[in-house]
Amino acid sequence: MSDLSNQYSIVCIGGMNVDRKFYAKSSLQNETSNPVTSSYSVGGVARNIAENLGRLGEKVSFISVGGRDGDYKVIYDKSAPYMDLSFVKQVDGAATGSYTAVLDQAGDMAIAYADMEVFDQITPDLIQEHEQLLLSADCLVIDLNCPLETVEYIHQFGKDRDIPLVIIPVSSPKMDRLPKELSGLTWLIVNKDETEGFLNHPIENKKDWKESVKKWLDLGIENVVVTMGEEGVMAGSRGEEVVHFPAVHTPVVVDVTGAGDSFCSAVIHTWLQAKPLKDIIHAGRINAHRTIMSEDTVRIDLSRNQLIKDMKENK
Repeated sequence: MSDLSNQYSIVCIGGMNVDRKFYAKSSLQNETSNPVTSSYSVGGVARNIAENLGRLGEKVSFISVGGRDGDYKVIYDKSAPYMDLSFVKQVDGAATGSYTAVLDQAGDMAIAYADMEVFDQITPDLIQEHEQLLLSADCLVIDLNCPLETVEYIHQFGKDRDIPLVIIPVSSPKMDRLPKELSGLTWLIVNKDETEGFLNHPIENKKDWKESVKKWLDLGIENVVVTMGEEGVMAGSRGEEVVHFPAVHTPVVVDVTGAGDSFCSAVIHTWLQAKPLKDIIHAGRINAHRTIMSEDTVRIDLSRNQLIKDMKENK
């Protein structure tokens, strides 16, 4: 068992969905049936982060919206052991979030469908219904599947009450849901594309990369991480030097799905332990590394003790 004497209460807000992938067995042809193999898994940025944190021994509550359908039952059954789902609203007539991708013989995406309309119902009014839960939290985490006004509401809520907030983007197109005013935000974890688009700051070398972190910090954010895949991460805190951390070499890449979410989760978990930045980022890198080497979006061997062991083995 993990040591839960320093367990923290975390509220995650945002997306949950089922992921369906269809793998073509031959060249894809339009307007006819194509033979495929398929896979079915549970995802969603905020949900993935919540599961990671639950496996790491934190007390996690999850706020989202879904339908009254079979997909929600699959998500519930997979997620319930690691988080409190009693704050998820089920809406009659709505479809639970889903992502469906068709991949060609080379493994490249031919077409994908994202049905995420239900997340528009994660409104400030819905969040206000759970104000007491938010007030009891040691940390709030929100992804940009939520509407802009909801992200702004949570940002102001945390800022006014001195409750730490972590914002996790979902994709470059959804960066328009990031508030323009970010002072007091505790953590922002973004990638290169999201940063370039929002800041209008091309990143062509390490100097540009480091400067991008400084630009984020200049907006009043306390801690910033800009990730760049195999190039590693650049991270900094206000008033401190911005530092580059190389990626952990991963000899066998099984599936990159969920790597970013696992990185964010380990960063949040380790930061709550009041560890220095180098340990915080190391935890994120190792959890992402181990996730990439597994078939699962959230690795099933994850625990607080396992993460500590993994970090020691990869110093």
